[in-house]
Amino acid sequence: MAVHNASFARGLRLRRLFRHGDGRLLVVPLDHSVTDGPLRRGDLNSLLGELAGTGVDAVVLHKGSLRHVDHNWFGAMSLIVHLNASTRHAPDPDAKYLVAHVEEALRLGADAVSVHVNLGSRQEARQVADLAAVAGECDHSNVPLLAMVYARGPQIADSRAPELVAHAASLAADLGADIVKTDYPGTPEQMADVVRACPIPVIVAGGPRTADTEAVLAQVSDALRGGAAGVAMGRNVFQAERPGRTAAAIARLVHESPHVPDRDGVNNHLALTS
Repeated sequence: MAVHNASFARGLRLRRLFRHGDGRLLVVPLDHSVTDGPLRRGDLNSLLGELAGTGVDAVVLHKGSLRHVDHNWFGAMSLIVHLNASTRHAPDPDAKYLVAHVEEALRLGADAVSVHVNLGSRQEARQVADLAAVAGECDHSNVPLLAMVYARGPQIADSRAPELVAHAASLAADLGADIVKTDYPGTPEQMADVVRACPIPVIVAGGPRTADTEAVLAQVSDALRGGAAGVAMGRNVFQAERPGRTAAAIARLVHESPHVPDRDGVNNHLALTS
């Protein structure tokens, strides 16, 4: 069987992301410090040490953070480099601007890259155009793209309205993303509708910090029951009293849950062209 190099390279990186081979993904975004300030007391390298080996599939980091962490943590965890940013102090905090590029992320050792888009932002046009441009760079370099797409802006009344979540997911797929992270619409049935309408794997955002771990796990379970391919859990992991233990509990649920995700999108992206 002849394998095209482009398909092989992208497929290989996707398999590193979906390292458990079950079509499921647990991502821990650690890019919040640009938006909100330091993640927590203690240094980032120690946090990565707590997360390594817990079942977390990948973490999301900004490029400069890589100067301050030990590369050995990534033996069993993939690296996703985040390419755009904003701070909560900006006149329009929903506007995201590119701060890195795909080629730069590859030089830093990334397995994938991510881009954040807020539908309804006053700067939506720029963000959508940036997503499309990054998707083109990813195609050129055979790099998987995680699109983080949400409905957020002055005209958005309910960011978790099922039709808006479905629109966010479909936009990511239409513009060339391999995986989309978006809000949980509220029920497993609504989640199933979003997943059915989206040809790429859908993972749900963890949302604001809550001290009720059982509630967090219940939402993860409901999302998986609705066909989500996994979760991207940031604040509810790195702000937990014991981040490693919390990550391990979520990982067990993601990777051992009997709920079977819609694997078509995953398998289509993992398949090598023969």
